[in-house]
Amino acid sequence: MEKAFPNRAEAGRQLAARLEKYAGRDDVVVLGLPRGGVPVAYEVAKCLRAHLDVFIVRKLGVPGFEELAAGAIASGGVRVLNEDVLRALPNAEQVIASVTARETAELERREQEYRDGRSPPELRDHVVILVDDGLATGATMRAAVKALRERGVAKIVVAVPVGPPDTCREFEDEADETICATMPEFFQAVGQYYEDFSQTSDEEVRELLARAAEERRGLGR
Repeated sequence: MEKAFPNRAEAGRQLAARLEKYAGRDDVVVLGLPRGGVPVAYEVAKCLRAHLDVFIVRKLGVPGFEELAAGAIASGGVRVLNEDVLRALPNAEQVIASVTARETAELERREQEYRDGRSPPELRDHVVILVDDGLATGATMRAAVKALRERGVAKIVVAVPVGPPDTCREFEDEADETICATMPEFFQAVGQYYEDFSQTSDEEVRELLARAAEERRGLGR
């Protein structure tokens, strides 16, 4: 099977071509979902001359059944809960409080590490372009969209290089605009559409965010 993208950077440049109408606007913020979404988002933000930042989502896994999500927390102190799971969970209030505290500490640690003292961008009344390296089930992106709804943003654009047609269609109802650059009919996993899908490190995320901030200072923005 022919790979759609040589790497995440090239995927970001191809995705940016689908987002040209947002170029040069002061009210646009590009948010990458760490870690793999950040190299894609960096190229998108660079092409659009937009602010780049991260939007961290942490799943609230049920203790002992961590793959079962009782909800999620996201940057900015937003929590989204899965009421169906909570109703079936004994001592749900205490359990969710404990898991939330642990995951909040991890989220805050990552935000400090990635931003290196830089303030998070203003999102209220802004157009937010949410970028990942691809959609599979879309669970993390879905939590991010729900969290951003609570932040008072003007418009949410979900933008990914690749995703299955059914998942991409679902986001057309959840986001204000959805762009899936490639929608293979027989989708199995995001990584199969990249020649290089090596793991993105925390160090790479830090470097890209720092580089983007430096480039914006150079543009006087």
